[in-house]
Amino acid sequence: MSFRTAIGTAALLSGWLGSGALPAQDFGDTPYVQTPQNIVDAMLEIAKVGPGDYVVDLGSGDGRMVITAAKQRGARGFGVDLDRRLVALANRNAAKAGVADRAVFYQRDLHVTDVSAASVMSIYLLPEVNLMIRTRLLATLKPGTRIVSHDYGMGTWAADYQTELAAPGKTVGIGQRSKIFYWVVPGRAAGRWVWKLDEDGKPVEFGLALQQNFQMLEGALAAAGRSARVENGRLTGEQISLSAVMDGVRYEFSGRIVNHAIEGTARVMRGTQTRELAWSATRTEIWDPRHAAINTEQALKELH
Repeated sequence: MSFRTAIGTAALLSGWLGSGALPAQDFGDTPYVQTPQNIVDAMLEIAKVGPGDYVVDLGSGDGRMVITAAKQRGARGFGVDLDRRLVALANRNAAKAGVADRAVFYQRDLHVTDVSAASVMSIYLLPEVNLMIRTRLLATLKPGTRIVSHDYGMGTWAADYQTELAAPGKTVGIGQRSKIFYWVVPGRAAGRWVWKLDEDGKPVEFGLALQQNFQMLEGALAAAGRSARVENGRLTGEQISLSAVMDGVRYEFSGRIVNHAIEGTARVMRGTQTRELAWSATRTEIWDPRHAAINTEQALKELH
């Protein structure tokens, strides 16, 4: 079979590029592509799906992803597909598996489907469709929501984790192998932050300017006339971590963002001595993470 790649047909195709339990076949003139069961199992394991999760599958095929999540991992959720026959098949499969109360399927366009309830999002869509829905997923899904994709990435949004596995019985691609991509929807850290830490028995004010590119953070840290570039800045949902070295002293910060505050821990390493302190920061200026474009050198000067 061949994939159609025109943007005009991408939305239509996305409904059939889901998982399925039947031999690959055509419904009308649109290809229906299965996800092998071992790949379904791996995707659910990588996303650490459990009883507290709500799984949404865009392009759900025969429902294998949500049904497996419900039956084997105790989760709940729903899937959407454009083909009514696949939707009917998925609901029959859920009933046979004894999970129809926790796995439901709808004939629905993925582009107008409300996905805000998801704690885990599963997709098997064409690359251009992934790009079409990326902005909406970032704007709609709660920070910390896990997204797992079969075969295709999200363009410049680098995966938090990816792997490649054998996929016996796969009907597309070369060599019966599949890629799995995994992301955690990031919170918002971009902006200016301030806090105080005890240094040599007196409180010292710190300033931090952060620029955000999806889950990756760059910027500058300054305190008491010293300044440095941020290193290893990263978001995992609303969990933030970063470090910097100023005048031979290494600072490591980790915590959780709640609205415009961070609560966490600071580690201060000077020579062979390490101190661990409570870290409580406040955001004084908010930047849109999609558009913030600070100049790190300028930020270093401003934070002095």
